[in-house]
Amino acid sequence: MSKRVLAFDFGASSGRAIIGEFDGEKITLREVHRFSNDPVTINGTVYWDVQRLFFEIKQGILKAKEDGGFDSIGIDTWGVDFGLLRKDGTLVENPVHYRDKRNDGMVERAKEYMSHEKMYDITGIQFMDFNTIFQLLSLKENRPYILEEADTLLFMPDLLAYMLSGVKSTEYSIATTSQMVDLKTRDWSNEILDTFGIKKSLLTDIVPTGTVIGKLSADICEELGVPQADIISVASHDTQSAISAAPCEYEDFAFISSGTWSLFGTEVKEPVLNEASKKLNVTNEGGYNYSIAFLKNICGLWLIQESRRQWIREGTEYSYAELEKLALECEPLKCFIDPDAPEFAVMGNIPKRVKEYCEKTNQYVPQSVGEIMRCIYESLALKYRLTFDGIMECTGKAYDRIHVMGGGTKDKLLLNMTAQSCNVDVYGGPIEATALGNIAIQLISSGAIADIKEARKIIAKGENLKHHTPENRDEWEEAYKRFIKVIG
Repeated sequence: MSKRVLAFDFGASSGRAIIGEFDGEKITLREVHRFSNDPVTINGTVYWDVQRLFFEIKQGILKAKEDGGFDSIGIDTWGVDFGLLRKDGTLVENPVHYRDKRNDGMVERAKEYMSHEKMYDITGIQFMDFNTIFQLLSLKENRPYILEEADTLLFMPDLLAYMLSGVKSTEYSIATTSQMVDLKTRDWSNEILDTFGIKKSLLTDIVPTGTVIGKLSADICEELGVPQADIISVASHDTQSAISAAPCEYEDFAFISSGTWSLFGTEVKEPVLNEASKKLNVTNEGGYNYSIAFLKNICGLWLIQESRRQWIREGTEYSYAELEKLALECEPLKCFIDPDAPEFAVMGNIPKRVKEYCEKTNQYVPQSVGEIMRCIYESLALKYRLTFDGIMECTGKAYDRIHVMGGGTKDKLLLNMTAQSCNVDVYGGPIEATALGNIAIQLISSGAIADIKEARKIIAKGENLKHHTPENRDEWEEAYKRFIKVIG
């Protein structure tokens, strides 16, 4: 008898409802609903439209019912962002977007509370200005009345699960993105909370990945005409769901979870906390079965997505395939940017900023759409090389291949450039890694699949991985040296 589960997978720009059906040998996916995820800017603050997202969840449930029903629901989203609830369960305000300017300067400000070295020793998390602790610090210092009104903090996937079930809980993988979890105890760090003046009562208990937290509420069931189904806290940070679907039958592997962000790393059993990891600002995020994803956040396809939006605003709607073609037509390895430079992190005219960066660093300034795209593609591939070298230095291990998973695997040019830059074989797939990981953990939780090792074996058998081999070694090695000089 087959098992059917429903996965909701939210990215920074879109969301999907996907039915996963397991017949005992393979997992079949069917997308039943897709929708945009559009932030809303009001008086200078960027919000997530969470009410609209919950409406889309209901639409996904209705379409899944029409498709044949489901036994459970799992939700994964991006990390760090959260909603604050009053005692009566209503939102204090819509969740604020991680790219909002309220986070500016908070990483440096945090040093006045606790040294970065001590924070890293406790949490093992990469310092990024949008981490939850820095968002809360901004609220504490600039809008304290918001925190005073709040009774409970729920991260985005937990907030949506609460809206479905009425149960307030926090899943382990999403909690670790906050930089408030002690990786040794796998619980909230009292030292960090006390030092920054964050009430522990604001936070719920952390539940292990794969926990059945409750059932679809009676009100939702009556409204939508569906039977009660289990709500499962999958690896609700989308990166960890993607890693759960890595098509590997061996332990030591390097991966890139490629989407709006590129998450480059490896899976380890224990946190990597050493001088090299501190210097390189590498993160240790919790995953399924308390594994650790030792990875670096890199500004990924956001650069391409936001550039495309700018060209649309200017009157030309390029497809991604057209942008890739234009890039291929241009001369290679002429100029580079640092994808993680602060000017590329905020919404707006990315093509203009690429030109300004190249001019500022005394390089050739790209002029055409194709040249700008080529610069972005090659800069991402070279940043991957820098990160890959760092990961190997921190772990003391070498990796002979990189598995690229997620929506970015559709971009064959970037995969090919990654193989050239990193000088290892690159395997692309699965495209739907995040949804597959979400579904796999639901199936493990229900007993349909024994464990994560079996799930990965099933996924690997069902995927036709795209293989890219390294070439042009000397050319890319010379370009890497120039790239390092450019980014300092």
